[in-house]
Amino acid sequence: MRGLDEARVSEVIVRSYMNAFLDALNIDVAVIGAGPSGMTAAYYLAKRGVKTAIFERHIHVGGGMPGGGMMFPRIVIEEEAREITEEFEIHIEDFGDGYLVADAVEAVAMLCAKCLKSGARIFNMISVEDVVFRDGRICGVVLNWSAAERAKIHVDPLVVRSDVVIDATGHDAEICRIVERKISASLRTDTGGVIGERSMWAEMGEKALIENTREIFPGLIVAGMAANAVAGSPRMGAVFGGMFLSGKKAAEIAYDIVTRR
Repeated sequence: MRGLDEARVSEVIVRSYMNAFLDALNIDVAVIGAGPSGMTAAYYLAKRGVKTAIFERHIHVGGGMPGGGMMFPRIVIEEEAREITEEFEIHIEDFGDGYLVADAVEAVAMLCAKCLKSGARIFNMISVEDVVFRDGRICGVVLNWSAAERAKIHVDPLVVRSDVVIDATGHDAEICRIVERKISASLRTDTGGVIGERSMWAEMGEKALIENTREIFPGLIVAGMAANAVAGSPRMGAVFGGMFLSGKKAAEIAYDIVTRR
């Protein structure tokens, strides 16, 4: 075995990462959050040749999906999302009556692998602390290391420019709250702002999720649980079919915007 030089190891790691990061400074779509809806959206966009990158604040991907229901690593997926799970090659157990069950860890792994192989990039351990706002629309995100955010130390951020931003940050709807706080309190919701999710009601939450997935401010699309949080719809627990469908719809909306610009 050829000898390893630690400095050379450091060099190739830094060069590889910097090359990827530099290439992501100007992209078509920035997806914030590498949960199921975010990775699904990125997959379908990259598959169509749209330059897409995901920025995830945690060290891991998958959002809340790996924990399944109360740390039983299984998730329920409705029949309507079967076609998407088949495209991601996720193994499904059919319990009848429309209840499809997947191993949560395998689902995350397959979704992540397909997303990356489609050409999308995932940058973990990076937080979004602001958005770029020009000419009445969102056109990028302001990034910083998650470690700096958690340590509460002042480190000036960097910017990624994009035609579209997808908020797939989950229950907190972080990007929408930034826009609401700094730019506009009149996001496209019934009450004019981020309402916050309601108590669990899986059936109603799943039905509302697809309708809630939309462009709520010029250049800003909301997907996954962030969509239900913005609109004030119920949460669903360990039911994830709507997340896949929401991500796919977000990709379709983003593709239309990118191709029109």
